[in-house]
Amino acid sequence: MRKLDDVLAALAKLQSEKKSGVSAADLSKYMNLDRANISRYLNSLYKEGRVDKTDGRPVIYSISCTVKNQKTQEDEFDSNSFDKIVGVNLSLQVPIQQGKAAMLYPPHGLHTLILGETGVGKSMFAEVMYKFAIESGVIESIAPFVRFNCADYADNPQLLIAQIFGVKKGAYTGAEKDKEGLLKKADGGVIFLDEIHRLSPQAQEMLFTYIDQGSFRPLGDTENIVHVEAQIIAATTEDPQSFMLRTFTRRIPMTITLPSLKERTIEERYYLLEQFIRGESVRLEKSIYFNKNALISFLLYDCPNNIGQLKSDIQLACAKAFLNYKANGKNFILIEQSDLHQRVKKGLMSLQDHRNEINKLLDNMGDVLRFSYKDHENRFSMVKEEDNIRGDYFYDIIERKLNDLKKRGLEEKEINDILNIDIDRYFKKYIRDLPREYRKDEIVKIVDVSIVDTVEEILALSSRKLNRQYDEKVYFGLALHLQGSLERIKQGNKIYHPKLNYVRIQYSEEFLIAMEAAHIIDVKFGIQVPLDEIGYLTMFIATRDCEGENKQVGKVGVLVIMHGHSTATSMVDVANSLIGESYVESLDMPLSMRAEEMYELARSKVVEMNSGKGVLLLVDMGSLTNFGDMIEEETGISVKAIDMTSTLIVIEAGRKALNGRDLDDIYKSCIEISRSGIQIKKISSEMKGNVIITACFTGEGSAERIKQILSHNLTNRDKVKIIPLNILDKQEFAEKVEVFKVEYNIVAIVGTVNINTDDIPFIPAPDILAGDGLQRLDEWINEEEDFVRISKSMNSQIEDIDGIGLVALVREAVSQIEERIEVKISHEVKVGIVIHLCFLIEKIINGGKGMNFDKLNEYRDIHSKEFILVKQSLRDLELAYNININDNELAFIVRMVTENSISV
Repeated sequence: MRKLDDVLAALAKLQSEKKSGVSAADLSKYMNLDRANISRYLNSLYKEGRVDKTDGRPVIYSISCTVKNQKTQEDEFDSNSFDKIVGVNLSLQVPIQQGKAAMLYPPHGLHTLILGETGVGKSMFAEVMYKFAIESGVIESIAPFVRFNCADYADNPQLLIAQIFGVKKGAYTGAEKDKEGLLKKADGGVIFLDEIHRLSPQAQEMLFTYIDQGSFRPLGDTENIVHVEAQIIAATTEDPQSFMLRTFTRRIPMTITLPSLKERTIEERYYLLEQFIRGESVRLEKSIYFNKNALISFLLYDCPNNIGQLKSDIQLACAKAFLNYKANGKNFILIEQSDLHQRVKKGLMSLQDHRNEINKLLDNMGDVLRFSYKDHENRFSMVKEEDNIRGDYFYDIIERKLNDLKKRGLEEKEINDILNIDIDRYFKKYIRDLPREYRKDEIVKIVDVSIVDTVEEILALSSRKLNRQYDEKVYFGLALHLQGSLERIKQGNKIYHPKLNYVRIQYSEEFLIAMEAAHIIDVKFGIQVPLDEIGYLTMFIATRDCEGENKQVGKVGVLVIMHGHSTATSMVDVANSLIGESYVESLDMPLSMRAEEMYELARSKVVEMNSGKGVLLLVDMGSLTNFGDMIEEETGISVKAIDMTSTLIVIEAGRKALNGRDLDDIYKSCIEISRSGIQIKKISSEMKGNVIITACFTGEGSAERIKQILSHNLTNRDKVKIIPLNILDKQEFAEKVEVFKVEYNIVAIVGTVNINTDDIPFIPAPDILAGDGLQRLDEWINEEEDFVRISKSMNSQIEDIDGIGLVALVREAVSQIEERIEVKISHEVKVGIVIHLCFLIEKIINGGKGMNFDKLNEYRDIHSKEFILVKQSLRDLELAYNININDNELAFIVRMVTENSISV
């Protein structure tokens, strides 16, 4: 019987003897089993409604009143165990008939050999055979079921024989007393010998002697004969003829072959999945929601190790969804494609071959399916109960980590950062983007000279011990970092390193040097460096001046994939001609091509195109939409995918990629176009103040020091607000910048790391210390003041139009023109274009007509690309004011831009 049944039976018996409820400790002692396991079994029985429990300590368990007064669901299940196995009327129909016959054959059943691949459920099938024998009255209800895996002792044939047949004292070295074998313990019941192909010829001979005579001699015993009546059920993944003696195989009259998961129907796999998911739902006591495409992937993927692997993959997906639910404070547990293992994701590519079966199975089920522990059905899945219980640890580990972080007083957002952030990746980017020049005389302007001297001492020590030379940027980065850390330590603020143990193991040699460095810091500054800070010191010391780190990272690749013989190629030809460079690439997918073939082509193409910054996939529909996640997981290359692609999206992606934008920026921009075409910008009627953002990893330390320098040295410091931010999490930083954009005009970002924020100039911190950084900032602030005056002027001169909002939209349009045409327009010319466009829009709104452009057709032919890109840049203005800027007016703007700018 299942462990749960054993525990339930023992609870009933002990409760009857005590005439009261039973604690887990009582039952553990009674059954001689581990208390923790007994507690899990009892809680599982409680969830199924088969036992009751009291509050308080200790918790007292008792048989449920429902169970006492009527047959339980499990009893109904037991009445016909074979008929509850998934596939009873399909792929398992013949094996089940054979299993029943083997147990019912008089007088004591037939010895049986079960064949099948790893994970098909051989051991569970053997247990169901045993259970059926009890139900049929062939063996008593207390008859034993003894399980033994021959592989456990395959390297020691004598010990293996001793385990099965028993051993007489002195039979071999270490046999210090007589020991009863498992075959004797199985007397009156069943012995299940798993992986029987690992039996030695000698053990096989002893076993067929028992089969012939019903008796055997323990190992080393020449006098005593042991008589037993035990039915043998054996299992193997191998061909019996290749490893077993013919004399043995002739004595096993019943051979049952269990089908692999591939040989079972999609409908059977669905019922297996249904049971596994509901099992996870029972553990969590919450419904689990499944994205339909994710479920289809599970139904169709190539599952390498059959049912056992299927369950493991389900548990992994549930664990990821559970972490997302907990860490992000979601209201429900939803499993999506992103939660699936790479091999599972590939299943969706086989949809074309099985569409009719899938439609028939999932018809009218909606896009999201719900699996609830409240709808639990009793089906055998051919997976052992012990495997189910072991799955609890998935959630225990996640819960423990979350609870530990909460106990430390961290907020939900911080916890999410710690659980998901890749510290190594951010650290490497931090080091890579720092300036190469050391400039000690300048860095001491913001970092105390004693800190700079300490950094030199630490890196000299590291260089000597590791025989490693350090790049100048490591000096600069460590100095800035140490400045902030010392301030935090002195103020009593906690320093936390979420990957401390990983760093300590991965860089053990550097960690020891970091401990020495910590001692140097302790002595020099009279503090005690915490262990987490030593982790950060280790990361700096472990940094190598590899050429690969310092190489200029390339541009994002853009790949268009579409169904049809030339759809993608045609779209890319148009886009590349407008971009002005054959940059975007394409793959056409004929309707006759299988998704698997296209995936292999796409993966190879992505690997070929990747230059370090990832690849954007632009696709139309179907299985192509899942290629991004699958390729990223398989190759490690950053890949994002956008479906329902248009020519406009391809142009936008190609243009921004050529301009050096990163993958996230390009993806976000294209998504905005994809969702709602060209976005209509909200017109603000408020005058925005100027702001400069200073940035470092903590938002303190060097960011605050740079703020102080700007506050004291900018000529226009009274016209700008300075805000320090942290940049450890780029996504969070970008979100904060977007919020500030609503309230302020962001003049520039100043920091140690260039985070490449759209449309906002960046100034490296060293340029503020030694360079033209301060001068550039002052110039930009002056330019912003010019546009403030223009906004006020337009607000007073133009009737019925908000001049402030108009100038803001016009400026953004001019910036888009610069970016799309790849030109730089001087401030004076930009002011002229802004004023021209403001009055042009007023004239068009009031029904006025503009001048005709001389030789318009000839000029348009020469500058066709510029016409299209300028028109695209002005689209927001047209939508906002419901106007149309015709080609004559467009020509004047194109001429102003092209004749008064320089290429970039």
